[in-house]
Amino acid sequence: MLRPYLFLHAAPLPFFTSCAPTVFGLLLLPVIEAIGRRSISAIEALGRFGHFLMDMVRGLRDVGIWARLVVVQMRRIGVDSLPVALFIAAFTGVVLALQASYTFTGAVPLYFVGTLVGKTMMLELGPVLTGLALAGRVGASMAAELGTMKVTEQVDALETLAYDPQSYLVVPRVLASTVMFPVIVAFAIAVGIVTGWLTSLALLDLSTSDFIKGLKLFYVFKDVWFGLLKSASFGLTIALVGCIVGLGTRGGAEGVGRSTTRTVVFSAILILVLDAFWAVILL
Repeated sequence: MLRPYLFLHAAPLPFFTSCAPTVFGLLLLPVIEAIGRRSISAIEALGRFGHFLMDMVRGLRDVGIWARLVVVQMRRIGVDSLPVALFIAAFTGVVLALQASYTFTGAVPLYFVGTLVGKTMMLELGPVLTGLALAGRVGASMAAELGTMKVTEQVDALETLAYDPQSYLVVPRVLASTVMFPVIVAFAIAVGIVTGWLTSLALLDLSTSDFIKGLKLFYVFKDVWFGLLKSASFGLTIALVGCIVGLGTRGGAEGVGRSTTRTVVFSAILILVLDAFWAVILL
């Protein structure tokens, strides 16, 4: 009669005791390894970025090399990108005016259409949409060009000829992008407001004086420089990402394609992060 009682209170078998931690460890080990690999990769990427920035700052000393190349890059980044930016801004202004009139019907005076178009173009959609569009055009172009030069050993040839790749390739692109993005965005904002005004005249029966009244209603000069400051940071970010990823290309033509894709994705993510950052800091 005591045997069932003794069996129920017996010590656990060593087989099950030893297997439980082993199974738990086998399940948890891949997760720990993945976290460790990602952490190490992130730290390495941060170190490479810091080293890249230091090299770029040193490259600023060679003014004779990059000064003449900045003008060429300003034309390629600024003038050649202007049609894309203006096209996007024009239709953005049209859509903003129509959506504002639809939202305000019967509740808010219609001249607030000018307020919404102006504020939104200056603070948000002008800089952000232009930045996202040019991340695909400018950033991808930089990554593809520099990646091709890297895999075909043209960068090594520059070093052999005693040219600093940072001064010759990176500094002109970064400076030109930082300077030209605010210029492009300024034109985009103006075009977006003009198309919003024309849409209000043609489709919403809103007079020019009412549109301007709404445009001036809550206008402050801070709106302008806020949008231009954001756009300058977007230009700097896109150029840095394009140059870093492009010069880190490996693996021939396939590697160039991967670098181009990574540049566009990273640039778009960073633009949205910076947009939120500047809104928290300055608004």
